[in-house]
This record gives sequence, C-alpha cells and structure tokens, in this order.
Amino acid sequence: MHAPLSPPAPAEALRATLAELVDGLPPRQAAQATARLIANYRGTTPTDAPVLRDRSDVVAYAAYRMPATFEADRAALGALADAVPQWTPSGHTDIGGGTGAAVWAAADIWPDPADGAAPRPVTVLDWAEPALALGRELAARAPSAALRDARWRRARIDAALDVPPTGLVTVSYVLGELTPADRTAVVDAAAGAGEVVAVVEPGTPDGYRRIIEARDRLVAAGFHIAAPCPHSAACPIEEGTDWCHFAARVSRSSLHRQVKGASLAWEDEKFSYVAATRFRPGPATARVVRRPQTRKGQVLLDLCRDTEELSRETVTKRQGPLYRAARDTAWGDPWPPREDPAP
Repeated sequence: MHAPLSPPAPAEALRATLAELVDGLPPRQAAQATARLIANYRGTTPTDAPVLRDRSDVVAYAAYRMPATFEADRAALGALADAVPQWTPSGHTDIGGGTGAAVWAAADIWPDPADGAAPRPVTVLDWAEPALALGRELAARAPSAALRDARWRRARIDAALDVPPTGLVTVSYVLGELTPADRTAVVDAAAGAGEVVAVVEPGTPDGYRRIIEARDRLVAAGFHIAAPCPHSAACPIEEGTDWCHFAARVSRSSLHRQVKGASLAWEDEKFSYVAATRFRPGPATARVVRRPQTRKGQVLLDLCRDTEELSRETVTKRQGPLYRAARDTAWGDPWPPREDPAP
C-alpha cells in the first residue's frame, strides 16, 4: 500500500481556514442553513434565484459543501491537465463561482509561476454578494498570488451574462440553479469566452443530463472533448439506462459529521463533468467509468473507449506490469496509464 501523499498547499490552507470559519457559526443555525442547501443541491427548491442569501448561508455552504466542490473540481481539472500537459491557462474566469472552490482547485493544478512572473488574472462572477465577500476573505489568506489578487465581481448568472475572453472558464455546480434558457446561455457565454471550458455538476442523473447538454453545445461550438470522454462523438450511454459520474474522496469536517450523524472521517463526492478545448487535446485512449473490481488474480475495468463504445477489460496477473498498473488504477483514471508499462 502506498503512503498517503501530503495535501497540496491550497487544499491544506483551505481546510484550515474553513475550520476557523465554522467555529464562529452557532451549531443550530449551521444545521438549518445546511439542510436548506442540501435540499437545493438535490433539486427540490426553485432554481431561478441565488441559493446563498446571507452570511450564515454562505458560511454553512463553505464549511459543508466547499471542500467537496473543491475536490470534484480538482479531479476534473486534473484530468484536463493530463490531456493537455503543455497548456497553462493565461487567465481564469469562474462563472457562478460563489466562494471560489473552482479557482482554489485551479491554483492547485496550475500553481503560480516559479520564475516570479505575474500570476494569471482570476475573476469570480456570482450574483450573491455574501458569497463573493466570503470568497474574498478566504482568498486573502491563500498561498497562491493568483487567488489573493483575484477579482470578485457581482453579476447575474443568466442570459445577459458577459464574459470577456480568457484562457480557462469554469462553470462549477451552478447549472442546476438556473432555468433551462439561462443554462443554455451561460454555456454559450463560456464557449464564446474561453480557450478551454470545464463544467462540473453533481454526479446525479440530472447532473449528468446537464453535463451532456453542455457537452453537446460545446462540441457544436467547435470544441474538442479533452476529458472525461476519449472522443467528441455522442455519449455511448443509452439515455435513461445509466449516467456517467465519478467520485472524489473528501475529508469530513466537524459540521459534516454533526449534520449527517456520521462517524467516518471521509466521504466520496460523486460528480459529473466535461472539459473541452478549442485546440486538439490528447485525450485518454479509454477512461475507467466505474469503480474497478479486484478479484483473485484479475482486475475488471469498465471503460469508455476512443472507439465510441463501452466495454469491459479483464487484466490478469499473467500480464505482469499491466496487471500491477490495473491494481493501482482508480475510477476516473485514463487507461492504459499514460506511460504504458513495459510488456
């Protein structure tokens, strides 16, 4: 078993700052605000108004949801970076960014330049001023200069949204808060502004449906899919039979354990995503789309392939290095590994 890696600096700093933040929120108030946010996350509240209404909402969201959103965004952007290893965003605009989970994740994937060059410009757009205020507060304590210098701009996230050209545009956990017409307009605005666009949604059937809608619009706008799909053709999953999603491991805060009555120190955040580029990326030959099944002497991998089909591959112990690679392969990873094991 591999020794656990030390948390990256942005992740470590974010966790520490959030822990201090939630200490100042009364437990009953935190639980009530969190319950309402969970209802919205599951799609049971109206979707045409800001979800985060005041300071207590925002603090509850940041403590309860921001770590999970950060880990999902970091996983999605990590897969994107793997597909375009020579590319670095010249700038980053996060649409509906709230308290800034996506810009924290991007700072982890693409750190500040080591040569002392100016950090990339970062802008977070959101319609909830309390979320922007807390985002500024968190970013002021970040280890990344790009985060500390970020602009936090109030803007309605709807059909009138104006997004200036930039390198990376992220739309993270926001499409579910919008009306269908505004969802379409926001994805089109992202496509018009970004060299690269990444959209992340909850890993539910509805979240996946919104991702497919965004994916279709990005492809129609001339983008190429970089991740998770190994191709830009139609998704091979038959509508209504399944949905494509992945999981990111999240450390549970004290608020998580309090609200859920949970004892485990972690949980898995399920998410769906698409990352697309205006230039041709180097997507994976295939991607693992279910949790690998390890059995005696073999590993079963469910794959989405660049041949535009779903299939299962059985890797046996007789295959030596490839088998060892399969045992280390996780749900959501490319297959085979980027550096193929020697035969």
